[in-house]
Amino acid sequence: MLRVVLAEDSVLLRAGLTELLTRGGHEVIAAVGDAQALARAVDEARPALPDLVITDVRMPPGQHDEGLRAALELRARHPGLPVLVLSQYVATAYATQLFGGSGGPEAAGLGYLLKDRVGEVSEFLDAMRRVAGGQTVIDPEVVRVLLVQHAQSRPLRRLTPREREVLGLMAEGLNNQTIAQRLTVTEASVVKHAGNIFMKLDLDPTEGNRRVLAVLAHLRGETA
Repeated sequence: MLRVVLAEDSVLLRAGLTELLTRGGHEVIAAVGDAQALARAVDEARPALPDLVITDVRMPPGQHDEGLRAALELRARHPGLPVLVLSQYVATAYATQLFGGSGGPEAAGLGYLLKDRVGEVSEFLDAMRRVAGGQTVIDPEVVRVLLVQHAQSRPLRRLTPREREVLGLMAEGLNNQTIAQRLTVTEASVVKHAGNIFMKLDLDPTEGNRRVLAVLAHLRGETA
């Protein structure tokens, strides 16, 4: 069971998420409608910090990126606090802002999903558990857009079609075993493809959160 603080300004969606989480066996210790209330709910959580914070990007009063900024401020005050950010639309700038500048242990427990993913209940609950467990989760549609935006870059053109598939799944935060299951190949094959990807993109052969962040950095054009 996870103790969750939820921030969503839509009353209907907030109620729906609360019911979904409760039915999933989790405890919603606070469900609020604006960024300031989110910060208070986390700071006042007792007897300990929540296991997970779920927040919309756009929140009152400005309906811009108040939820995202609140999440970043909470992470600054409570390092390692697991945060899952929800967005109505694909906005790679939000993902970049959330993950940008993070590295190593500081990157653990971060997620960015589109709200449409909530409808895929089992996948959404799995993403929650992964973020709460310290993993990095990125919506596959966001990864797809990033790959399309940079598809003609010289480094990405070095990759085979299969390697691009593996790269996309790596960027979502999936481990080698899960990637193998998704592609119906052996885990050894995934390891080989991953090795080729890191070699061709001049990236360190890292694992876990560092691997995801390295891929994102490359897609943002921050590495050679």
